[in-house]
Amino acid sequence: MSPFSPIITLSKVTHRRFILGRQGLWPGRRWRGLEGVATALTECEALQLDPLNIVARSHDIALYGRVLDYQPDYLYDVCYQQRRFFDYGGALFLYPMRELPYWRVAMSRDDVYSRWVTFRREHPETVAQVRQALAENGPLGNRDFTGNHRVNSYRGSKDTSIALYYLWLTGEAMIHHRDGFERVYDLHSRVAPAELDYTAPVDEAEAYFARKTIGFVGLARLVGWRAGVSDAINRKLTKPEGEAWMERLVDAGEVVAVRVEGDKDMRFALASDLPILETMQAGETPDAWQPLETSTLDEVTFLSPLEICSARGRAAKLFDFEYVWEVYKPVEQRRWGYYVLPILYSDRLVARMDSRLERATNMLRILGFWLEDPAPGYPLALGDDPAFAAAFKRGLHRFMQLAGAQSVVFPDNMPDTLCLEV
Repeated sequence: MSPFSPIITLSKVTHRRFILGRQGLWPGRRWRGLEGVATALTECEALQLDPLNIVARSHDIALYGRVLDYQPDYLYDVCYQQRRFFDYGGALFLYPMRELPYWRVAMSRDDVYSRWVTFRREHPETVAQVRQALAENGPLGNRDFTGNHRVNSYRGSKDTSIALYYLWLTGEAMIHHRDGFERVYDLHSRVAPAELDYTAPVDEAEAYFARKTIGFVGLARLVGWRAGVSDAINRKLTKPEGEAWMERLVDAGEVVAVRVEGDKDMRFALASDLPILETMQAGETPDAWQPLETSTLDEVTFLSPLEICSARGRAAKLFDFEYVWEVYKPVEQRRWGYYVLPILYSDRLVARMDSRLERATNMLRILGFWLEDPAPGYPLALGDDPAFAAAFKRGLHRFMQLAGAQSVVFPDNMPDTLCLEV
C-alpha cells in the first residue's frame, strides 16, 4: 500500500465541521473564562494578532467566538502575567510558551530577514545601543527611545525602532507586555521562564513544526503544508524533501492520509485526530466538542477577519462563500465595507456584517448587512426563518457585550425580523 493511500474518506460536511471544530468554532463554545482562553490558545495552535480596533480587535473577536465569558484582559493575563504564551513573527501570532525552544531555531536563522540584517550591518552601533538600554533599563518600548536618525520603514520611523524589531525577530528580546497594543520589550532572559530559555536541536524543532502545521490547519494539502513548515522553520522545504518528510510521518503512524469527497488532492491529518474524524463521519459529535451553552445553530458567531477557517480565500473553498477583508482596499474598490465580518450559522457562512463601535456613545452602528439568501445549505430564505432570526439576535447580543456596546443602529436594508431591541 502506498504511504499516501487514504485511511478514511470524508464527506464535505464532515470536512467543514472538522476544520471548524478543530479550531473550537463548532458546534459551539466549549471553553469558558480565563482558563478557557489558555486552553483555546493551546488547542488552536496559534492566534494571529492585529492592532485595528474598529469594533473589537481581530484576536478578541476570534476568542469571543470560542470562549464563553471572554474578556480582552484575559488574553493579556495568560500572555504577559502568567507567561504561558508569547507573540512572534512578521504576521504576529501567539504561540504556547512551551514551544519557545523550537522557535529559537527559526529565530537563529536571521539570514532570511534580509532587510533587517542589512540594517544591523549598516547600523551596528544602534543595535548595540538598544541592546544595552534594554539590559540596563528594560522593559522599554519605542516611545522610550528618541532615535539617532529617521528611517523610512513600515516598522517605525526611528532607527532605534528598527533595532528593537530586529532584536525581537532574532530572539534577543521578547515582548514583556503591551501598553494598549504597543509593544514593550525586554531581554529574553527576563521574559522567558528559565526552564524554556534554550534552543532545541534543529531536527527536533523541524519535526515539531511538521506536525504542528498539520494540527493548525486540521487537514493539510501537501503543497500548503510544505509552505507552512518552510515559514515556521525559516528555510525553504523543497518538494522532494517535503514528500520524504511526509512519508516518514505516515510510516511512523503520526500522520494519516485522508480523502475528501470531490477533492482530487490528498489531505493529511494528525493520527491523533483520526478517532474524531471517524466519529464525525458516522454523524456524531465528539464528546470533547460538546458546547457548554448554545450551539452555533442556536446562536450565530461573528468570525474574525483573520479567522484561519475563512481568511485568505478559505471561505470560498470550505463554505462556497466569498469573503475578502477589504480593510486595505481603497474605498472605491470595496464591495462590502471596511471591517466586514462573516457570520457562522450552524456549520455554514450565511451572511456578512460591516459595523463600527462609536465609543463616545457606546453605540454599535451596523453600516451594512448582507444575507446569502438563499444561503448555501439552507433552502429557506433566512430572512424569513424564525430560527435564524432568534439565533442572529442571540449572537448579536453577545457580540455587543464583547464590544461594550449599549445600543445598536441598524441599516435601512436590515430585515425587521433580525433587528434587536435593546
